[in-house]
Amino acid sequence: MDIDYDWYKIFYSVANCKNITLAAEQLYISQPAVSQCIHQLEENIGCQLFVRKPKGVTLTAEGEVLYEYISNGIKSFDSGERKLQSMLELNSGKIRIGASDMTLEYCLLPYLESFHKKFPNIKIEITNNPTPQTISLLKKGVIDFALVSEPVIIENKFDVIPVKKIEDIFICGNSCNIDNVYVNELPSDELILLEKCTSTRQYIESEFEKRNYLAHPKFELATSPLLVRFAEKNLGISCVVSDFAKDAIAKGTVRKINVKDPLKSRNICIVKSTDEKSVATSKLLEIIVNSD
Repeated sequence: MDIDYDWYKIFYSVANCKNITLAAEQLYISQPAVSQCIHQLEENIGCQLFVRKPKGVTLTAEGEVLYEYISNGIKSFDSGERKLQSMLELNSGKIRIGASDMTLEYCLLPYLESFHKKFPNIKIEITNNPTPQTISLLKKGVIDFALVSEPVIIENKFDVIPVKKIEDIFICGNSCNIDNVYVNELPSDELILLEKCTSTRQYIESEFEKRNYLAHPKFELATSPLLVRFAEKNLGISCVVSDFAKDAIAKGTVRKINVKDPLKSRNICIVKSTDEKSVATSKLLEIIVNSD
């Protein structure tokens, strides 16, 4: 049957009001238009849906059956419209983010705090992994966007947007007296580096290669805070993003080794597909990208 959805809405309203005139007032259309619609619906379906009475209408047995299903459908439509409106007004929704320890703590967290204050009903799911694993999740569509550190290797169908500069430095404990040297003069067997599966390790090794320097790390660790802790214990020379070491440097538990050829600064970047994003995701991205 080729039936206009509006006919069902009018049928639903008449059945609820039990009166064609009241239904017309509720729908903001004329009473004859409502009557004509009900007549057309009955003709198309092939049965009478209402019994006309002096003071209104009641459903026939066939009308009762149709009303049960139409009622459920219209309630579902109404719920869907309310849910959609709630998402458009940022009163509900979900954002899925992939981030590393570093990008989460020193870049994303302040934005999340600000966003949550404005839109507390938006659910935010964060997957915490090194950059290569995070990029893999993005390609699979498991997350909406990634916040990762360079280097970022990904296809052209993804946008890579730099949002914050970071600097990799060398630190050591107070028992170390090395200072004012070239990077390739650092004792390579005393280095403390992140594991090879991280983008930071890939970047550092590329910088070392430019200086004809081959590292033989004493320790390979999973997280940047551990790099600082190991340096504090005088276990070697850590190469770490400066944000992680600033508190320990300020306290004097570690010191920065001045090198004559410092490693080139790099970026924390947003990586996202070129597809349209949800309203909530787009809003958070806008806040991050347009921040000073």
